[in-house]
Amino acid sequence: MGSAKTIVSWSGGKDSCFACYLALAQGYEVTHLVNLIYREFRRVCFQGTGAHLISQQAEAIGIPLVQRAVPSGKTLYEETFKKVASTQKRRGADSMVFGDIYTDEHRDWIERVCAEVGLTPVLPLWGGAPERILEEFIEAGFVAMVISANAAVFGKEWLGREVDRRFLADLKRLAPSGEIDVCGERGEYHTLVLDGPLFSKRMEVSLGTRTQRNGYWFLDIPTYTLKSK
Repeated sequence: MGSAKTIVSWSGGKDSCFACYLALAQGYEVTHLVNLIYREFRRVCFQGTGAHLISQQAEAIGIPLVQRAVPSGKTLYEETFKKVASTQKRRGADSMVFGDIYTDEHRDWIERVCAEVGLTPVLPLWGGAPERILEEFIEAGFVAMVISANAAVFGKEWLGREVDRRFLADLKRLAPSGEIDVCGERGEYHTLVLDGPLFSKRMEVSLGTRTQRNGYWFLDIPTYTLKSK
């Protein structure tokens, strides 16, 4: 059971959102969402979500957003990440929430970086079965949609799909032997959460063009609004 002030490593997708939700349920006080974007593209690092969408999402949730731009490159990403985390540490945070599930390389990085800045890593999803995590995310009442997907695995028709039970069933049919992680932990797809129990307002978005670059499909979202619930 947590009782500490914490910040959340935030991508705007289902795993970071669900991890935040679970941390709150465990008693943590979430003070800020931390989001890094590529300066050149104004999109979330490693995910591709537009920076403006993350700002709207944080407003819909009602938790302050710390968003910083970094040039492309792992070294500069880590430097910026640690600067932001250190600043939040000085302002009272003593832990940081992550949505990782089972990738040891990711956890090793998280534990090293958190140790260097003096924060305790919190991983509410770690070690869970991906299918069960996705089911619990859906059961909790969250609404998310696919905004990018690996073109070697998915066609562009998957973009814009809601993450629901039908989506899970279709994923399992697409790869019955488990070649696809149903949570996308290996980067198979990425999502944007639009509504759910964390949200005081819901996001409504329009679907734009679907484009392919660097082996991924990306969905453009030209317009978006926040609606009262």
